[in-house]
Amino acid sequence: MNIYLIIILVILIGDYILDLTVESLNVRNVNTSLPFEFKGWYDASRYKEAQEYLRDNTVFGIVTKTVITAALLIFILGGGFNWVDRFARGFNFGPILTGLIFAGILIFSLQIINILFSLYDTFVIEAKYGFNRTTPKTFLLDILKKWMLIAVIGSVVFSGVLWFFQEAAALAWVWCWVAVTLFQFFLMFIAPAVILPLFNKFIPLEDCPLKGSIKDYARQQNFKLKGIFKMDGSKRSTKSNAFFTGFGKYRRIVLFDTLIEKHTVQELTSVLAHEMGHFKKKHIFKHIAVSVATTGLMFFILSLFINNQGLFSAFKMENLSIYASLFFFAFLYSPINMIFSIAANSLSRKYEYEADRYAVETYRKPDAMISALKKLSVDNLSNLAPHPLKVFLEYSHPPVLERIKAIKELISP
Repeated sequence: MNIYLIIILVILIGDYILDLTVESLNVRNVNTSLPFEFKGWYDASRYKEAQEYLRDNTVFGIVTKTVITAALLIFILGGGFNWVDRFARGFNFGPILTGLIFAGILIFSLQIINILFSLYDTFVIEAKYGFNRTTPKTFLLDILKKWMLIAVIGSVVFSGVLWFFQEAAALAWVWCWVAVTLFQFFLMFIAPAVILPLFNKFIPLEDCPLKGSIKDYARQQNFKLKGIFKMDGSKRSTKSNAFFTGFGKYRRIVLFDTLIEKHTVQELTSVLAHEMGHFKKKHIFKHIAVSVATTGLMFFILSLFINNQGLFSAFKMENLSIYASLFFFAFLYSPINMIFSIAANSLSRKYEYEADRYAVETYRKPDAMISALKKLSVDNLSNLAPHPLKVFLEYSHPPVLERIKAIKELISP
């Protein structure tokens, strides 16, 4: 049997077994007794509902993973990639257009599968627990907009990568690295003004105590803002969130309308002090630097597998091509990507503690920060006791109980 095929099958099946193991451990780790920190925040029925929400999502996730893994294995072993390649080559276009057809068919097919699962997740599970506010019209429009972005942005990036590997030979990976990095920076700058408004309305926050509190704190920290905006997150879900977007003088604060409804001025200012902490501690730029470095490594390794005959034989391909090489390489790269993801999540959890510390030390209202974390956990039915392996592999934020413990240690005499 082809050695590349063996490696790919081991990767796919191993990933499935690992995921099944982690999810099973996580759902079994549920603590039926309410943690002391949340006494008075959860009643018995609400806490039970949070555990049922975790179980439903876990079962749904396992079913989704099973179906997608099985379909992928059948597609690979049945020579599905070669069928798609034959169809794409049938138009007799050049290598870039043929590659776009090949990629479009595969990505569109995966999107269709994802939509079926997303329908159940949105209109059954999320609706069952009172989170869903997405209408069928919004759901459909979101899909069409996402497809438009995938078609426009994806085709530009994919075509550029194909062109560089076709024309630049040995240095193609360097040019791809530079071009993709510059394009990512471009997207970061235009996203707040062009991409995000396609999905939500961003309304400047009216003059109110909250706006005054945020501006006063930002001024104290010498933190320049372009504006404070309220986003209509309630059009899709009752869940709450807040985030910063943009760079330099174009930095904006965005608050979900659901977040404003449920939190006090001090709680919201504490949350935003945490986000400002990420900027002040240069966490954003550190994440970007790591991302740029790993992107370069990825393109370098990719260059070693372009038009690899053994790899193409594993997928039963009749013809070599740069565009198919990109897809096949993704299977081999997934374990490396997983290692990078674990490292990035570990770094991110460290940064979350640092941002919490910054918020506590500069805003000096730790109780407001703690109550904000508790409200967010209760409102979103968060898992209060995730399994350590789940946290290690997937969590970009520390579990809420650990964050609260760390905050209390900061203020203890």
